[in-house]
Amino acid sequence: MQRIPEPELMTDDAQCQAYASADFGVSNQAFVEIVRELIPANATNVLDLGCGPGDVMIRLARACPSLKITAVDGSPAMIQLALAAIEESGLSVTVTALQGYVPGLPLSVGQFDAVLSKDFLHHLPDPMALWYEVRRLIKPGGFICVMDLRRRDSPETARDIVQAVAANEADVLKTDFYNSLLAAFTPEEIREQLRAAALHLDATLSGDRHMLIEGYAP
Repeated sequence: MQRIPEPELMTDDAQCQAYASADFGVSNQAFVEIVRELIPANATNVLDLGCGPGDVMIRLARACPSLKITAVDGSPAMIQLALAAIEESGLSVTVTALQGYVPGLPLSVGQFDAVLSKDFLHHLPDPMALWYEVRRLIKPGGFICVMDLRRRDSPETARDIVQAVAANEADVLKTDFYNSLLAAFTPEEIREQLRAAALHLDATLSGDRHMLIEGYAP
């Protein structure tokens, strides 16, 4: 099935609130457990690209209190939700939220020991924007861990996944989730992106709908 890019980034308040209220706790916690297991013990400064309402980074900050996390999203509405969640969690000393767009974030070259991202890659019209920004911002030898949806072979399969995962969520969330599944990349496409970015990362299936891309920067 050919990729169908999403019509726009999630900037509408209703979309953002529906996403923030949805229960993605299982996959978010699974990602955090993977990061906690794989991230080097000496990593300190961590960047999360496409943080959404902040649930993943709050979970990670609780699991790994020594990390200093910068969480970035392009949507002003999402960043407001993330800031509120960080404040409510009492983690504002260790988690900072920043509104900004990929590429071109106002962050220094080689600033981070680790760059993470969950369910962000498929939102980008040009996926290379993510990989080039990762290359720019990570320290040599730094840890990279990206989890993203993977595109399946038919719209019908995407509808089945939405029904299985989000049947009780708001209609706007189910529509966005369906569009995301159609906009996601296949394993072969992701591996081609990594080759083009000269990133020698492992790309493997993760669960029933995700890809896990992880390893170390050159």
